[in-house]
Amino acid sequence: MSQPTIHNATHNAEIDDVNIEKFIPLITPDELKAQYPLSDAAYQTVLHGRTTIQNILDGKDKRILVVVGPCSIHDVKAAHEYADKLAVLADELKDDLFIVMRVYFEKPRTTTGWKGLINDPNMDDSFDIEKGLGLARKLLLDLNEKGLPCATEALDPNTPQYMQDLISWSAIGARTTESQTHREMSSGLSCPVGFKNGTDGSMTVAVNAMQAVKSGHSFLGLSSDGKVSIIKSRGNKYAHVVLRGGNDQPNYDETAIAAAEDELAKGKTNGKIMVDASHANSGKDPYLQPMVIQNIAGQIQNGNQSIMGLMIESHLKGGRQNIPADLSQLEYGKSVTDGCLDWDATADTLREFANAVKPHLANR
Repeated sequence: MSQPTIHNATHNAEIDDVNIEKFIPLITPDELKAQYPLSDAAYQTVLHGRTTIQNILDGKDKRILVVVGPCSIHDVKAAHEYADKLAVLADELKDDLFIVMRVYFEKPRTTTGWKGLINDPNMDDSFDIEKGLGLARKLLLDLNEKGLPCATEALDPNTPQYMQDLISWSAIGARTTESQTHREMSSGLSCPVGFKNGTDGSMTVAVNAMQAVKSGHSFLGLSSDGKVSIIKSRGNKYAHVVLRGGNDQPNYDETAIAAAEDELAKGKTNGKIMVDASHANSGKDPYLQPMVIQNIAGQIQNGNQSIMGLMIESHLKGGRQNIPADLSQLEYGKSVTDGCLDWDATADTLREFANAVKPHLANR
């Protein structure tokens, strides 16, 4: 039998990496962690945060989990100011609410747009991802050292290796809940994970995802020393659903909650429910979020047992802004992605919510 002819490698450019401009080597997770090592204070915050959220999902801790903060982080200084205010409020309401700061660095895009602090920290399409990873890890470390647990959206499947040790709760967004890659990744995450219902409002993809992540998987991923590896996960038993509405319709009212409870029971998955007060549940109007939260308080007062958490998009200032060509024109403390509730309204809403549910938590 004749041996096959080996093609001259110098001509492979005609068929290999045709649409790739270049490869840029990236810092490894181990190298980044060496630059910003986990301190004992941060370790204790993460451990306490994860354990508390697990206990809430198990029904051992009767408090309501609240994941609150900016739609996305674009300004580290503003994030620190928000965190300082939130830490004080979290301590004030700690008997009734367990507050975790929403610290989102990656933004999924339907078409195009700013992809978040990790991908484009300079907000100029320069995509200095190594700088973005450093900024993100340093901020998470600082916030945890303040005693404030952190939550994020796990979007790129490689990113968790760089900062999962600083995360107490992760979300999988509506666009990625159906993704096999994200289900496999979530099965190996070290923290509880919330799956959004589909963008069409259906629960099916979230229930399927929760079923999938309970089991271990084998998949390709990045090791801490930067090698592409086969990752074998054990499975994550702390997956739950996050209701965010869909097709411009909400799904947080009593009827929708009952329907979600039924689907979770049929799927034999965790029956605890978090309600995202933003997105379709507020018609993308950040100032309708308090209305959603008031409705949830009423359901808890009326005996609901399944709602365990809330998600709120909130920033120092309300609303949103476009990213200007001249970044010096950015308005401080205002979101550049989805519109947010301002700080004062956020604090008032959470105080009112805590007071409303306080008498009912012990019996849940």
